[in-house]
Amino acid sequence: MDHVRAADAELEEVTTGVYLGDLSTGDRASMKYWRIEPGATLPTHSHEHEQIGYVLRGALTAIVDGQEVRLEEGDAYRFPSGQRHGAENRGDEPAIGLGVLAPPRTEPDWRE
Repeated sequence: MDHVRAADAELEEVTTGVYLGDLSTGDRASMKYWRIEPGATLPTHSHEHEQIGYVLRGALTAIVDGQEVRLEEGDAYRFPSGQRHGAENRGDEPAIGLGVLAPPRTEPDWRE
């Protein structure tokens, strides 16, 4: 069994104001802890991975195929493989959440 506390996740700034940390990685999926600071943007991108997630705190505006979807604390989401998506934190507090990618991903290809 792997055991990682979110508080112990090593967050890395992958683009300005966007932080990712590995929580657990298996053979078929990986779990990421993420934080997006107020005013920060997760660039629009797509990938082969199916991605599901959950907003733990704060809110984001997801940009999905050119449409905007508000994601708030307690909301779950899913991006199918190949779907273009990104996000903006238009609020006054960090947005924090969890993302699961299958197959596992170690490094985002949109990273600066």
